[in-house]
Amino acid sequence: MTTREMTGREVTTRAMTTRGGAGARRLASDLLLVVVAVVWLGPYAWMTVTSLKTLPEITRAPAYPLPQALDLGAYREVLQAVPVMRYFANTLFMATAIALLQIALALPAGYALAKLRFAGRGAAFVLVLSCLLIPAQVTFVPVFTMLGSVGLVNTFAALILPFGVSALGTFLVRQALLSVPDEIIEAARMDGAGELRIIYGILGPMLRPTLSALFLFSFVFHYNDYFWPLVMTTDDQVRTLPLAIALLREQGTGVRWHVVMAGNVILSVPVLLVFAAAQRQLLRAVTARI
Repeated sequence: MTTREMTGREVTTRAMTTRGGAGARRLASDLLLVVVAVVWLGPYAWMTVTSLKTLPEITRAPAYPLPQALDLGAYREVLQAVPVMRYFANTLFMATAIALLQIALALPAGYALAKLRFAGRGAAFVLVLSCLLIPAQVTFVPVFTMLGSVGLVNTFAALILPFGVSALGTFLVRQALLSVPDEIIEAARMDGAGELRIIYGILGPMLRPTLSALFLFSFVFHYNDYFWPLVMTTDDQVRTLPLAIALLREQGTGVRWHVVMAGNVILSVPVLLVFAAAQRQLLRAVTARI
């Protein structure tokens, strides 16, 4: 056997070993992803299945994992007990308005911190970062007092305006703009573009993945917000869907878990649709480290 033949066999063996090791690592990675998916989707699947059961099925011991028959009575009860469409419209309007307002204000703020040269820019950026360390609950009492003194309680303005400025959004936009070459901005200025056109007409579309991620984060957070609408609203005309779902637990003589779960399924559908629509942009933002 020649040295050339031995070398060829060794190379083939090493290549097969490498492919086998890569296949094993890929299998382990896929199994890990399946486990993570089950952990994340398990509670949602349990909630959905529970919403299709009757109350005796839920409280029976031992409980069966699947309903004996698909019962939509809980969903009918939710739609009858709560003006779902009105609360849903209120919630959708509030969450969308906050997200869009945050994007509209984060763009010029992030642009100033990333591309403009002015005295105190570093201190301003530190101030933005320090705002991320302040719990929102600390500001609720003074903000409520201020809004109450000007008669904005039970209005959409009270639900939207306090969250219009986002320190996180400013930070994300600023970090994304640091990777944009200054030559693009200089070329736009030479073409006669003003600052607003540069920010919203040129840089805005370039930051679409980052802005989509910001919109998704903001929308989901404020869509599910319970405490602030509870504090600022007493009128059903401006109340949001999470409040209505929470009130379902208080109706009747006991907790009707199938009704509560049906309400939460209804509440979660818009969030899933928004995530499905924005997931491609979100993945691009994550890949680019936002």
